[in-house]
This record gives sequence, structure tokens and C-alpha cells, in this order.
Amino acid sequence: MPRAFLVVMDSVGIGGAPDAGDFFNDGKPDSGANTLAHIARACAEGRAEEGRSGPLHLPHLDGLGLSRAVTLASGDPAPDLGGGDLSGTWGAATEVSPGKDTPSGHWELAGLPVPWDWHYFPDTRPAFPEDLTAEVCRLAGTEGILGNIHGSGTVMLDRFGEEHIETGFPICYTSADSVFQIAAHEEHFGLDRLLQLCRDIAPRLHEMRVGRVIARPFVGSPGAFQRTANRRDYAIRPPQPVLTNWAQDAGRRVRAIGKIGDIFTMEGIDELRKGADAELMTHLGTAIDEMPEGSLTFANFVEFDSHYGHRRDVSGYARALEWFDAELGPLLDRLRPDDMLCLTADHGNDPTWFGTDHTRERVPVLIAGQGPGELGRIAFADVAATIARHLDIPAKGPGRPAPHE
Repeated sequence: MPRAFLVVMDSVGIGGAPDAGDFFNDGKPDSGANTLAHIARACAEGRAEEGRSGPLHLPHLDGLGLSRAVTLASGDPAPDLGGGDLSGTWGAATEVSPGKDTPSGHWELAGLPVPWDWHYFPDTRPAFPEDLTAEVCRLAGTEGILGNIHGSGTVMLDRFGEEHIETGFPICYTSADSVFQIAAHEEHFGLDRLLQLCRDIAPRLHEMRVGRVIARPFVGSPGAFQRTANRRDYAIRPPQPVLTNWAQDAGRRVRAIGKIGDIFTMEGIDELRKGADAELMTHLGTAIDEMPEGSLTFANFVEFDSHYGHRRDVSGYARALEWFDAELGPLLDRLRPDDMLCLTADHGNDPTWFGTDHTRERVPVLIAGQGPGELGRIAFADVAATIARHLDIPAKGPGRPAPHE
């Protein structure tokens, strides 16, 4: 039986979302954002020279159709990414869910457009209602919280980290996503205590239709705080079956790599591998070597987004893309004849754009193992349908709405 590997390159958007004008960064619409094309342009113009140099070089992704997908999605000229002859099936996917966040993108890629409107906290100070703040304080056993605003995680540590150590108050903040984030020092506050606090407050926030509660542990001292790899997401459980359920219900083995287990609350997932992106690449290679016939492997590589997109670090994002491409090449050679490896993304995060939030974009769909071909413009949910057809399993999800055009 054939196997399938679905790999999400977190935030690697390719522009062209027809409703980008309805989404904003720093008060400005996302119209014109294009994560991949703008990084490639910056590299070609010598504006991404930290730790790398020259034009963006992604020959393996480009061989699967990446530059073609950019032009299809956005109309922008195809960047020269160094690819040779086309070897993959390629297209561009459009999201219909009313969000540019992690759960919305991943759920829809797995066959489930979000069936409700998420709750977003206002960009005010305070950002959270008094009763929610009081409940966090009660659960944490503190007299107050710090933050209570929209903000970027690293900025929150620089701004409130020292006061957090002095008072013991958790740092609570949000963003343009439907999310409630709690940062705390692993030693001074305690990692287990932070995770328990997030677990305890999550049901209250999920009732509000807040998509995720995220534990953001950090270490270090003032001026040198660093987030650790012990992040944990507490997401709303998908209300209907998704691709992982379809596969598991059909008796197939399902392995998650990265934060997929958190995003889907382990729904339909038999086993999980976590770690930094370098470790996740090793886990993906191991899955290619050892997963049984008929199995599904679902992976997310988050550092494009968390390390470079939100921080608007163009050079860092370009380095991460080139690292990923170099690692991908040998993995493609290890695929079995009946395997399908599908590379896509969940949203954009253009590091050349305004603000610090995600950008509303179409995403690439690049398939190895099926020969050269064009998918055209498809819906996010078509990714799940394509994987299900390849695995010969029934798609049990709801009917999907047509994408905006």
C-alpha cells in the first residue's frame, strides 16, 4: 500500500490571497504580502546577507514547482530559485477559514474548514476582560499578571521578564491570532507550574472560542532571556473528523512530527515526535525509512514562523529555507516508489511586511512522487482529499465550501 507524508513549512506563503485586504498588520492590510517572493527579492538585491549571501537558492523545492506556484498564486514574476527540470506536481492553495492562524490553516489542510468565528482579544490595554484575568490569578496563586496586551514574545520577555522574576506574576499576552499566551521562567516560576496553569485555564478560553493557550517557558537573566523548546500548545479539539482520524479509522498508522500533536489534540494520532526543527528533520527521515505501508506521517516545521517571520528577520528566514531545501534533497531520494510527499504551508508571515503578525496568503502545494504536473489553484481542504485518495481511505469530513475567487 502507498504511504503519505504531509509536511507543513509553517508560514511559507506565496502571496495572492484574494481576501488579504480584510486582514491587517499594524493597522495596514495584508494586500500585497508575499513571504517567498519578497524574501527572494531581498536576497537578489543583497539585503539578506547575514549568515548567507546571494540569491535565494532552493533547487529541490523549485524542482517540485515552487517558483511556478508563486506566479500562479500572486501573479508576481517567478523568482530564480536555482531549480532544474520540473519533477513535482505543483499548485497554490487558498484558505476559506476566517483566520490566518495555525489552527485554522492546519485544520483546513486536514479537511476541516473552521466552522465558527474565532474569538480575538482587542488591541487595547488591558486586552483581557477582568473576570478572565481574575481566574488566571486564582489558578496561578498570584495577585496579578503582567502584560495583558498584544505583543511579540521576545519583546514581552525584554519588557516584563525582570518584573516577572521579582513578583512571580505570569506574563500574559496575545496577538492578532486567536490565542492566549503565558510566559514564565522555568526556574523562578517553574515549568510544571506553568504547564498546569495553561491546562487549567484552557477550558475557559476554549469556551470563548479562543483557539489556543500557549505555554511560553523561558530561562536566563535580564538582558539575556531565552525561550526554551518546552513550549506547549493547548488547542481546541477539532469538532469533526480530520485527515488523521480518516487514516486511523481505516486502520493506518499515523505519526505526528512537531507541533501537529498539539494542534490536533492528538486526534487520530498514534505516535508523536517533537524537538527543534533540526531534530524534526531527523524524525522525518526516520519516518521515511521505517513507517509501514499505508501509513500517514504529518509534520510541521515551525521555526520559519517562530524564529524569523514574527521577528521580521529576512536573512534568518532565507537561511532557514536554504537549510530546509538542502536537507530535503536526500530525503526525496529515500522515498519508495509508491510514496507521496506533499509540502505546503498554513499561512504567510512575510518578514518584509509591516507589524509582527502572520500575513494572509495563498500557500504552495508541492508533491513529490507523482511525477511532473500542475494542480492549479485549489482549496486548502483539497490537500487532505489528495492525501486520502493516495492512501485509498474514505474522507469522512464535512463538505467544503468553495474558496474565494
